[in-house]
Amino acid sequence: MVTRHLIEQEDGATVELFHAHAPGTTPRGAILLVHGYQRGHFMGAKQAVDNGALLRFSSGLNITAAAVSQPGFGASDGPADFCGPRTQQAIMAALSFLKEQPSVDPDRIVLYGYSRGAIASAMVATQVPDLAAIILSSGVYDLKAAYDSSSNGVRQAIQSEAGLSSEAFLARSALHHAHKIHTEILFLHGRRDDRAPVTQAETFSETLSDAGVPATLNVFECGHSIPRRYSAEVLRLFLERIFNPSALGRI
Repeated sequence: MVTRHLIEQEDGATVELFHAHAPGTTPRGAILLVHGYQRGHFMGAKQAVDNGALLRFSSGLNITAAAVSQPGFGASDGPADFCGPRTQQAIMAALSFLKEQPSVDPDRIVLYGYSRGAIASAMVATQVPDLAAIILSSGVYDLKAAYDSSSNGVRQAIQSEAGLSSEAFLARSALHHAHKIHTEILFLHGRRDDRAPVTQAETFSETLSDAGVPATLNVFECGHSIPRRYSAEVLRLFLERIFNPSALGRI
């Protein structure tokens, strides 16, 4: 069963979260999904409910699976700030909520961000040191470099939501904060991604590895959206190792 929660932050802003947990009384691991841009639908975390991702992760791995709506999406208070401090704070509020749940082992929480969600999740990794692991799919980690090579539509979104100051780019570019990251990271990226060049993941992964952070990059022969048939086995093996569940299924 999927449950919806509205989390109130210290500043009064509301963060929407959906979660499903496996039956039983023993605390288990958890995964938090952070969505990307949704092409005008702005349904936020409900997307992971509607497409079955929450129940698939929860039942397949015998864990708690949750999804959070970024500010400006779903029922989370906005406005959107293109993966900036408000979005990062919303993700951290969702992580704090999960840590307090009786069904969750707070030492085994994985953060999984896609596209915009990967940009923000990478920045959260610089501020939350006790995550079990992080999965970053189709993200950019040097926003200024991405802005310079992006389409007009993406440029306009960055300018309107974040602004173009050096501070704004720095607050959304985990590559420049890599020295603050100590959590293992799994990268998933499409070789033909026309929104987030694969060089972004390659450079960030190499930087982390050089700093001694376990970082694994998987590049698939696809574009920005990675088909589940490509990534499912990689995810299963990675999450099986992190969670070590007693009963494994397909995700």
